[in-house]
Amino acid sequence: MTAETSISLGPSPARRDALAKRIRLLVAATITYNVIEAIAAITAGTIASSTALIGFGLDSIIEVSSAAAVAWQFSASDHAVREAREERTLRIIAVSFFALAGYVTVDAVRALAGTGEAERSIPGIVIAALSLAVMPFLSAAQRKAGRELGSASAVADSKQTLLCTYLSAVLLLGLVLNATLGWPWADPIAALVIAAVAVKEGRDAWLGKGCCAVPAAAAVPSAGSETDACGCRPGCDCCN
Repeated sequence: MTAETSISLGPSPARRDALAKRIRLLVAATITYNVIEAIAAITAGTIASSTALIGFGLDSIIEVSSAAAVAWQFSASDHAVREAREERTLRIIAVSFFALAGYVTVDAVRALAGTGEAERSIPGIVIAALSLAVMPFLSAAQRKAGRELGSASAVADSKQTLLCTYLSAVLLLGLVLNATLGWPWADPIAALVIAAVAVKEGRDAWLGKGCCAVPAAAAVPSAGSETDACGCRPGCDCCN
């Protein structure tokens, strides 16, 4: 192997530090937004007797726990320490996914069983619309940084943020249909589909699937290793 083919597969130490700082800022923004969203959604849901809005607020609390786990991982300034915390952070994120699926499923079943008729909630519609506008950008930015850094936990947390975006869309659709056409069943049906997706993402996080971190000292792939165009090994989806 010539010197020309000896290329680094991972970002430089300075770039890693910059990406870690970016992830910390994105996680802080996610936590702040979700705390405010949880308070607003639970309050609006209580006023309107809306189990969907209350469930959405609880989902925001779960998202905070996931983001807090990533914040803990990236609070370490040393790259090796962050990598050592990766598996535990992934487990926390996986449990958050499972809890999210549980909350959404219970809420959907209760709604389908007709346990109370929710009133029209204009504040709820505003909350869902705002979340639908904000969360995709936070998810995309964190996912991009996580991919480049090779952090499975950052990518997994970005997926949960994206899943919360889908929940925002479902909530918004359900609230609008309930307010205009009186279709209370639309929200819980779609929510059950999202719950199934949450279980799948939780399983992937638990098994450590996602972006494959490149060791800090890795510079040259071994002769027996296979990587794709962006350095991912078989079974990894950091380019997806």
